[in-house]
Amino acid sequence: MVDSHSNPLGSSPDEVQFRFRDDDPVDHAQVTVDAFLEQSNSSAVRLEPGDDTQALIPHLERIALVEVNFPSFGDGRGYSSARTLREAGYTGELRAVGDVLIDQLSNMRRCGFDSFAPEIRLDEADAQAAFDRWPQHYQAGADTRRTIAQLRHE
Repeated sequence: MVDSHSNPLGSSPDEVQFRFRDDDPVDHAQVTVDAFLEQSNSSAVRLEPGDDTQALIPHLERIALVEVNFPSFGDGRGYSSARTLREAGYTGELRAVGDVLIDQLSNMRRCGFDSFAPEIRLDEADAQAAFDRWPQHYQAGADTRRTIAQLRHE
């Protein structure tokens, strides 16, 4: 189990560098969206760019982990996939994998990602600075933090 209070960046025993969840990490392989839809025993799925995120929505209650692949830092489709899943009510682990860079971390968290497995390990001090950079936001995100306008009217 992850103690997010002792390590604000989170931790994980596998390739996941940062994890912001208190439950146990999923310890089994992820399958493609097509394979997931064809079987009933999988609880982990991997989304590639171009996969239909909407196809997962009827199955959210049985999914413990969704990995969203970022094959290149410039491919932003994974942000939309994450937000779509969170807005549909997905509460399981949402992991960004692949070409994940420091300057993307804060926005990925805002879209709903709660674990990160970059293909190249990131400097932890730089990552902490990225996660902490903007504590308030003008727009609502999938992370449900209160916006600046909401904070002003408290």
